[in-house]
Amino acid sequence: MATEQQISHWDRSAAEPDVGAPLHGDATADLAIIGGGFTGLSTALHGAERGLDCLVLEAERIGHGGSGRNVGLVNAGVWHPPAAVRAALGPTYGPRFVERFGAAPEYVFSLIERHQIRCEPARQGTIHAAHAASALKGLRGRLDEWQRLGAPVEMLSAEEVLRMIGGGRFAGGLYDRRAGTVNPMGYVRGLARAALGAGARIATGVRATALRRDGDGWRVETPSGTIQARTVVLATNAYTDDLWPGLSRVFTLIPYFQLATEPLGAAGDTILPGRQGLWDTAPIMTSLRKDVEGRLMIGSMGRVIGDAKDGISRRWAARQVRRLFPDLGPVAFDSAWHGHIALTPDHLPRIHRLAEGLYTPIGYNGRGITTGTVFGKAMAELLTGMDPADLPLPLSDMQTVRSGVLRSRVYDVAFTANQIVRGFGR
Repeated sequence: MATEQQISHWDRSAAEPDVGAPLHGDATADLAIIGGGFTGLSTALHGAERGLDCLVLEAERIGHGGSGRNVGLVNAGVWHPPAAVRAALGPTYGPRFVERFGAAPEYVFSLIERHQIRCEPARQGTIHAAHAASALKGLRGRLDEWQRLGAPVEMLSAEEVLRMIGGGRFAGGLYDRRAGTVNPMGYVRGLARAALGAGARIATGVRATALRRDGDGWRVETPSGTIQARTVVLATNAYTDDLWPGLSRVFTLIPYFQLATEPLGAAGDTILPGRQGLWDTAPIMTSLRKDVEGRLMIGSMGRVIGDAKDGISRRWAARQVRRLFPDLGPVAFDSAWHGHIALTPDHLPRIHRLAEGLYTPIGYNGRGITTGTVFGKAMAELLTGMDPADLPLPLSDMQTVRSGVLRSRVYDVAFTANQIVRGFGR
């Protein structure tokens, strides 16, 4: 059954109410969507608006997975610069993917406005900060490409980054005005509310335990009843289990942790006064942002070790805040959490066609808000008659990642060591 335990600071602070209801007995639907996160609820919203009878099945509560544990950065594009995306996806899909994902923040914020989603939206841009002078070349390359495409992206000097952040030790940064920040749990709950308003159904505390072909459709079994659906979308991304054999092995699982301070009050007024989100170029990256209550959120790759009051992660966070903002003084943390990222070998997402009438968008590489929203819309369009050739990227078959589990363990050791070294070092 669904748990009431708070999974993140966002879970506690989201203004949008939690929604959903139990499933009682058997049900039918045009489209069964497994997973109540960004992807599943975007699919349900757009599908219901296009006339599909959509039923969302969420094993826990809305946003229980990566959506409610997200940093909340609404970024344009993906990890790769546009030229690398075009090279990877070819002359047809490459430019289309770059265009749609470049415009993805605009679409997210338009949904927020249209449905009046209470999620602390701040469209003041994000900063990709250079952790060292050697990283500036790569950022300048991205800048040149985005500016050729007409994107409102600019390069910041070290002094300009310092002024916008109110501290830090960065060599410069790439400022993307298309982007912004949200309370991710507020956003995903708002999508759920909008989906319900459009006619979708949402069942929470309902875990899909079996999935099999049944005539021209699919049969989804749960402890609460059986669902007969014409089509199924698996919208579980990094929280994919063994419901479909092998699917949980198409990516490498990466943990990402965050800690939130208590509200900083006037002492924090000069820190990110524009509420831009930030992530850096370090191999083990760090993210930074503030919420509307003046809390500072700092995160990095790895698991939470300890809690907000004591432990390795808390010591790491306190030391990083002290390094970035030496005039701030000691800070208290009131929450700590981590989620998971689905990392693909080429750092590009996928839309897999697993079987007739069975699809999964997957492998978001830490870009869940925009990717989940865009792919949810694309899935709804596909299932209501759009030519598959018009998708943001081609449908593909599932391919497992060799040694993915071993890589996850190796990464986990490296991330833990990073916390220890940077938290206990001088």
